[in-house]
Amino acid sequence: HHKSVKNDIGLKGLLDLEQNDDYEEFHLGKWDEWSPNAIKILNELGVSCSYISKKEALNNLEYSINYCNKTVDQNGYSTWRGLLMGADHFASSLIEKTEIQSDRLFKSPNLNFFKRQHELFPLSLKSSSSEKMHTIVVACTGAGKTDYLFRRCKGRVFYTLPFQASINAMFKRVGNDLEKDNPDIDIRVLHSTSITVKRKEDEDVDLQNLMGSSVKVLTPHQLATIALGMSGYEAMILDIKGCDVILDEVHTYSGISQALVLKIIEVLKSIDCRIHIGTATMPSILYGKIKNILGDNVLEVNLTDDELDKFNRHIIHKIDSFDLAYDVIANNIQENNKVLIVMNTIKDAQEIYKEIKELYPDIPSLLLHSKFKRGDRNIKEKQLLGLDNNGNPTLEFNTSKKACIVVSTQIVEVSLDISFDLMVTATAPLDSMIQRFGRINRKRSKDTIGKYKDIYVVAPPEDLKDNRPYDLETIHKSFEVLSDREVLREKHLQDKIDQVYTEIDFMKIEEHSIFKSKGGFTMSKLTHRNKALLFELLDIDSACCILESDEEEYTNGDFEARLNLEMSVSYWKVSKMQQLDVGNKPFIIPDKAYDYEFGLNQDEIKEENFNALNRFL
Repeated sequence: HHKSVKNDIGLKGLLDLEQNDDYEEFHLGKWDEWSPNAIKILNELGVSCSYISKKEALNNLEYSINYCNKTVDQNGYSTWRGLLMGADHFASSLIEKTEIQSDRLFKSPNLNFFKRQHELFPLSLKSSSSEKMHTIVVACTGAGKTDYLFRRCKGRVFYTLPFQASINAMFKRVGNDLEKDNPDIDIRVLHSTSITVKRKEDEDVDLQNLMGSSVKVLTPHQLATIALGMSGYEAMILDIKGCDVILDEVHTYSGISQALVLKIIEVLKSIDCRIHIGTATMPSILYGKIKNILGDNVLEVNLTDDELDKFNRHIIHKIDSFDLAYDVIANNIQENNKVLIVMNTIKDAQEIYKEIKELYPDIPSLLLHSKFKRGDRNIKEKQLLGLDNNGNPTLEFNTSKKACIVVSTQIVEVSLDISFDLMVTATAPLDSMIQRFGRINRKRSKDTIGKYKDIYVVAPPEDLKDNRPYDLETIHKSFEVLSDREVLREKHLQDKIDQVYTEIDFMKIEEHSIFKSKGGFTMSKLTHRNKALLFELLDIDSACCILESDEEEYTNGDFEARLNLEMSVSYWKVSKMQQLDVGNKPFIIPDKAYDYEFGLNQDEIKEENFNALNRFL
């Protein structure tokens, strides 16, 4: 059941093997020798069964082949295959703990916690009651959007966010919020490295990719399985069918990722999910596209102009170069303020961080981007948040009472609950910048309303080569619509967004999707596709690498230990390097290319930088 019965990647599907002359021998082999022992083992395990003759076994094999031949001519998904696969994964992962854990499965969480009300959070005062099935909430950061989206949920919840850092933070936040009313809650996190993420020391990470959780926090790419028909998609459909799915920060996706999210919404609607979409900003064109997919059965929620006026909290200053920000940074450090610097590329962030370290050697500083060892990045994210495992302040960075400086890339944009006093940022697409701005003056109280903090936006480059990773025209438009030395007014943001995004090129993935807008599921039953399809669609050319000094620890380590040592790197940078044959088959890179404070420097991945002694050994 794990293999596609036809066109399996290894040609080991039942109907693939049938093409071979010796397929009967492949399946049965020396039947009379091994089958009696298999029967004895099953009986010992409490499975009642008796001897099966070779002729009867051949008849059963023929029946299976005929069934598969008939079933693959039907389009759709096999519920039974999904159930079998889900159950098998559960038993394989948990073994003797299966029965204990199964008592917690498919339980709807008690979400009463999110009914809390406070005048500072206008969405908490708005009714979430409606006969409408789906939801679209557009509200600025700090308005109570997360609580409102949860209040709209009636059953088990799947909560999607775009970035691992925000997923990890939300997983811990929601777990802490719900624990009192749900002492035995089954809440899980799922992304490519989620096995390294625990809310409690004794948490069982083996559960993470299994079905039946009360709440699961994940990326939309994990849900792409159901749109692309990849291995395990039937089990995913069974798990999510009829549940509540929160798609938060949907505006952050572009290109193929955006097309995938729109297709996922189509599929979720077809399997009776209640879909709740949250965003701080969304181009009207994208809003209309989503509304068109969901139809009229949608509760639309936003804030009034008067409510939005209470969220004005930033004064924007436009500057021609980063050099003009150094005096401002110095003044803020003297005033014991927390400074957040956001750059668009890792290289730029590393260069700025180096300058900051030289200028302020005695001020706590932190660099955060995506090219750290996974274990190191987890430590740095925890330092940035400034909270221990119980949610208590550690007085580091976000919870610090003294001056500090954080330099980051765009990974701080979404759902990291931090609040700094000053931002200096490179120009990015306007919707992304608005998310960045939300990390400044975030903590609201009656006293902070009407008080503003400064944000300095560095003008975009003129040269196409220097604008990475964004479209040059988009970032120039984004810079132009910002008013200089004026309060950024929340009620005017939608107009500014629509000035930038006058059109969106919605990429088509219809040919790759197994779900067609007008025809439902179109893939043959009992089959699936290779998961490499998702990487091809997303144009992911990254490879896994580890440092030369970590090779022994990686080779001898368990799955979690190995993940903590891994980094992603551009494939073309390491394709000629030595590659291990264990774990994720990482390429080996020189120690000289990595620093705990600065992360990976891809320019130093060169053969001559390896430690000669390590090479010899």
